[in-house]
Amino acid sequence: MRNRVMGRILTAALISTALAMPAAATGFRVTLPATGVDPVNDGRIILIITPDASKEPRFQVRLGADAPQVFGVNVDGLKPGGSATVASGVLGFPIDDVAQVPAGEYMVQAVFHKYTTYHLATGHTVKLPAARGAGQNWREEPGNIISEPVKIRFNPASKELVTIPLTKVIPPVEQPKDSEFIRHFKFRSERLSRFWGTDVFITGHVLVPRDFDKHPEARFPLVINHGHFPSDFGGFSTTPPDLTEPCKPEPRFNEPCYNRIQAQEAFDLYKRWTSDNFPRFLIVEIDHSNPYYDDSYAVNSANLGPYGDAIMKEFVPALEAKFRGLGQGWARFTYGGSTGGWEALAVQLFYPDDFNGAFAACPDPVDFREYTGINLYADKNAFWKEGPFTRIPRPAHRDYLGHVAYTVDQEQRLELVLGDHSRSGQQYDIWEAVYSPQGPDGYPQRIFDKRTGVIDPKVAAYWRENYDLVHIMQRDWKTLGPKVKDKIFLYAGDMDNYYLNNAVYLAEDFLKKANPPFTGEIAYGDRAEHCWNGDPNQPNHISRLRYHTMYVDKMLKRIQAAAPKGADLTSWRY
Repeated sequence: MRNRVMGRILTAALISTALAMPAAATGFRVTLPATGVDPVNDGRIILIITPDASKEPRFQVRLGADAPQVFGVNVDGLKPGGSATVASGVLGFPIDDVAQVPAGEYMVQAVFHKYTTYHLATGHTVKLPAARGAGQNWREEPGNIISEPVKIRFNPASKELVTIPLTKVIPPVEQPKDSEFIRHFKFRSERLSRFWGTDVFITGHVLVPRDFDKHPEARFPLVINHGHFPSDFGGFSTTPPDLTEPCKPEPRFNEPCYNRIQAQEAFDLYKRWTSDNFPRFLIVEIDHSNPYYDDSYAVNSANLGPYGDAIMKEFVPALEAKFRGLGQGWARFTYGGSTGGWEALAVQLFYPDDFNGAFAACPDPVDFREYTGINLYADKNAFWKEGPFTRIPRPAHRDYLGHVAYTVDQEQRLELVLGDHSRSGQQYDIWEAVYSPQGPDGYPQRIFDKRTGVIDPKVAAYWRENYDLVHIMQRDWKTLGPKVKDKIFLYAGDMDNYYLNNAVYLAEDFLKKANPPFTGEIAYGDRAEHCWNGDPNQPNHISRLRYHTMYVDKMLKRIQAAAPKGADLTSWRY
């Protein structure tokens, strides 16, 4: 549930050159370079077909009525100069089979998404795409190999295959550098390295307060901003917007110049952060991208390893030691939206003494009776609401008026085309990788069949006991409630695009009746889409840029209420 800014590697000249060279095809042979690649190559060939020549096909892959055509096929042990064939029988999206693609002229591009072999501590051997610096984005992950876009004349009645040579290896991502306000902390996790059988690092992008280096005596509260992969600390700039920069529209918000709005908000954050009366504390955004996704969901998992303990018992203490954190639960907070909203609530529940408040906006499903509109415990099929004479497809995305953009069935097929064994790097696959038990083959057990939608009740029962946050609260409230009853803050738009507000309603139903009584906060935005975060006075496109400051007043009140006698409430208020 995220928007990413995607880079460009090929030039417009390459695209225009390719346009001049149409070739006939009924299928495709994708070839590796003969030199400059590994002796043996494992991974997934992803091939995109589109009538749109305005940008590279790999950057057009999406869901919806205007989705391009995508095919995917695994390759194991492919040698330099070797090839893989995409022809009839290879699963595609939105059309199932290449033989059904209408005749016409199209732009075509192929991407080789490389896999690494891992020998897990569980005794299993798995092949997965290593996190290489781009947030598990197959379109631009360093080391992946791409072809030039080429114009082809497609005819399903033909018998010819057109060769698509992979020619460019995506280069490494440049690492961010420290500045006065933003510091970077790379930490090797012993727990995760042992699980994965190789060195695993967690990186923190830390926003430090004004005059941090001038006050070595100060110790600071720590705020963890959970969420999707951060390449650096986002939304903070010491320079005002460049008004000569061309406008970039954001159709989602109907804003013609959203880049300038973002730049202004980033500069406004700097001004407020450095103002005389603003409290001094640390904010960290964590890069815990992994072989399944751009984020680990910050909990222990049978398939991802002990990320929860790695973050809370290794990374956070080390970060607080380096950046002079107070190192106490009363002085730690967490917040986030969507994936980060689920994580904020989860870590507050799983580590109840280690945080003094979780601000969870538009969280991923916190109750699996409303798993994006699916009841994993009562429904038999994730794709269809079935009756005796008909069945209705389940929607996956809507706008604030209720218009449906695509269905659960369609979303699952695109994920399956991008990668089997939960390897697509997409939303449902990471839920499966985090929440499911490990299968006999070392990969996550399916919560439901990706082709038929049939739900596995045994896997659903495992999810319920380990990751259904509302069930866990209900089950454990006698001991958990006294620790978290005033620390939970939930926010959702009542027209969330992914129906995430439905699970928040179920959380509210329980918390309103909980004993000991719940004294936190739950609020809804009227007609607000994903990801409303609790500000009733600003539209989504503004409030989503103000996470770093919007909960500060509530945090300060919680510190005053929860700090033990003799606690340091002054060194960080310079």
